Amino acid sequence: MSAVRYRPLAFGVTRAVLREGAPGVRYLRAEAELAAYPGCMSDRLRHWAETAPERTFIARRQSLPDGRTGDWIRVSYAEAHRQARSIAQALLGRGLSPERPVAILSENGIEHALLALGCLYAGVPYCPVSPPYSLVSQDFDKLRHVLSTLTPGLVFAADAARFGRAIRAAVPTDVELVLAEGAIEGRPATAFAEMAATAATSAVDAALAAIGPDTITKFLFTSGSTKMPKAVINTHRMWCANQQQLRQSIPALGEEPPVLVDWLPWNHTFGGNHNVGIVLDNGGTLYIDDGKPTPAGMGETLRNLREIAPTIYFNVPTGFEAIAHAMESDAVLRRNLLSRVKMFFYAGAALAQPVWDSLHRTQEAEVGERIVMGTGLGMTESGPFALYVTGPEVKSGDLGLPAPGIELKLVDIDGKTEVRYRGPNITPGYWRAPEATAEAFDEEGFFCTGDAVTWIDESDIHRGLRFDGRIAEDFKLATGTFVSVGPLRAKIIAAGAPYVQDAVLTGLNLKEVGALIFPTQKLRELAGLGADAPMRAVVESAPVQAHFQHVVNQLARAATGSANRIARLHIEHEAPSIDRGEVTDKGSINQRAVLKHRAETVEALHADALPFTLKPQGDTP
Repeated sequence: MSAVRYRPLAFGVTRAVLREGAPGVRYLRAEAELAAYPGCMSDRLRHWAETAPERTFIARRQSLPDGRTGDWIRVSYAEAHRQARSIAQALLGRGLSPERPVAILSENGIEHALLALGCLYAGVPYCPVSPPYSLVSQDFDKLRHVLSTLTPGLVFAADAARFGRAIRAAVPTDVELVLAEGAIEGRPATAFAEMAATAATSAVDAALAAIGPDTITKFLFTSGSTKMPKAVINTHRMWCANQQQLRQSIPALGEEPPVLVDWLPWNHTFGGNHNVGIVLDNGGTLYIDDGKPTPAGMGETLRNLREIAPTIYFNVPTGFEAIAHAMESDAVLRRNLLSRVKMFFYAGAALAQPVWDSLHRTQEAEVGERIVMGTGLGMTESGPFALYVTGPEVKSGDLGLPAPGIELKLVDIDGKTEVRYRGPNITPGYWRAPEATAEAFDEEGFFCTGDAVTWIDESDIHRGLRFDGRIAEDFKLATGTFVSVGPLRAKIIAAGAPYVQDAVLTGLNLKEVGALIFPTQKLRELAGLGADAPMRAVVESAPVQAHFQHVVNQLARAATGSANRIARLHIEHEAPSIDRGEVTDKGSINQRAVLKHRAETVEALHADALPFTLKPQGDTP
């Protein structure tokens, strides 16, 4: 251990138990047992409404007519509890059920949160649908797929003007529409305010009493790869158990009511289960951040972080990259963000080491200590929390040990080790997809993740596991040599920082490994062509090509063989498409979808027919 000073943070799981199974199979669990947890998440809202009624549960800045945002609108636990009961009463008379759930089309918002809480109280499942399926998509195919899978009895959208086109195209006319603002010509709709004003009766108490651990809370759709997204069943047991697992792994969550400033979308498990659950379960406050880690959205995020000091801060790597850059010159941001935060936490992709180093330099200069950068592993099907690091000395790719109550099955497959999950936080399956459900679980009932892991230190299992890529992404060259995609991608992103958002590796059944680079917007600064320059001109500019020629040379010098040597590299000027499933609304790249939809580009890359292809030069292997 180094002498680096970290802000104090307790780690709940530091020891594990490993047992051997059949040849090539081992089982790993935390030494600590899972403590008792509530039977349903709605109990937590009622608890905090009684014990801390005036505390702010959720807040969001007011939307102004000119598109800007104003002061914070706050909803207390007492008010959230009252409105949840009113909305539950309104839902009970509509014949809603798992077969006819509520679909929520719009982004994170106060009405979205209250409707979700009303569903929890009524025992009616809901589904937050990815907003880009309505706002970015041009064909609405994924929105139609989601709605046909769910067959909702009620569809909610906050803003008729923004969601009207998608509603007219994809929402059946016999499905009740609820709107918070505006109207859609020719389409009857119920006002959200009308539902929220419904007088609650004893029927709400009866519905609440009927809720059990196996009651479905929500459906969360996977991002999908070459197939359409699947609806992951989320139950009260999953959510409540996962929150207890979080609190035992990260004791700081229970030390004081957490304060979050968070943009992560609620249609994803990270934002909607992990982060909203942390606030609701521990009586915290969630400030909805209407910003995003994009050039257009980052300003709002930075504004919020200058004003609201979180106790724990969650983001994806692109968000932390932008924050690290901003903190170098923004004294107010540094002072406020670092004033009481106990931990940073990233997920969704690898965090490049240069970003990590920049954050630590700023922290040490500002407060004289580093903030722990926590991370782990999980997925929609695990609630999502499954593994978490065991100490402050975290490196990119570290995952740590399983949370209490989760058993891992480590299975050797083709030179890799797949990690599988079994525990109370694991989904019972996919909604209306029995074949996909059967395929997802092995003969012992473990969920097959497709994630590969390796030991941080083979001589000390208590240090935990490291990420070793996705087994389905790995491929063989024509020589029969396996290419381990995850670790090689991480090396490319680190070598090209801060200009590489992600990389897609190519070369299946070919002689060499290639890479398609998706750049960050920061690449425009390197090109020096201005904010309005076409991206093609940016990536083909001399400074950009020179920089990435250096990156290719650097990677080649560090290579040890054909499986980890980038023999050809091309920078993509066309952003990944959400319609084609190439990217999620969190910004995560889908390797398989990119390879499928850009097959001609890949073929041209390896046929030396793609302009501006970079190859190693000089004294390289």
